[in-house]
Amino acid sequence: MASIAVVPGSFDPVTLGHVDIITRGANVFDKVIVSVLNNQKKQPLFTVEERIQLLKESTKSLENVEIDSFDGLLIDYVKEKKANAIIKGLRAVSDFEYELQMAAINRKLDENIETFFVMTNNKYSYLSSSIVKEVARYGAPVHDLVPPEVEIALKAKFR
Repeated sequence: MASIAVVPGSFDPVTLGHVDIITRGANVFDKVIVSVLNNQKKQPLFTVEERIQLLKESTKSLENVEIDSFDGLLIDYVKEKKANAIIKGLRAVSDFEYELQMAAINRKLDENIETFFVMTNNKYSYLSSSIVKEVARYGAPVHDLVPPEVEIALKAKFR
């Protein structure tokens, strides 16, 4: 049986930290499905379609990575995709506290699906999509924070 993992997130926008976690997951699992959460409560900078396209461009060199989107419960989506794992990137202790709760409820909803926590590369430990948007909004360089196609998209949004 193939090992399939889902990497969920808002990816608004995708950062080099996200790409690092996705790449590392792709090195471990047979297939990785990166799925953009369509959260109706948030006002994202990029549409779901734009985020999907940016993720596709940012991960095009990873042959076993697929890009998708979902809304609703993550555990339902994971089961629909016949995945057996969820990958979550962690930057700090605060991430762990929240993600531990999410992993526990997902485990309660389906004990056959495992959650794997991947510690971020130290060079991305401070990086978040919110920080990237704030920096880009004021025209500061983001080339070392995001893939090139995301930098172009950010410049277009804030032009």
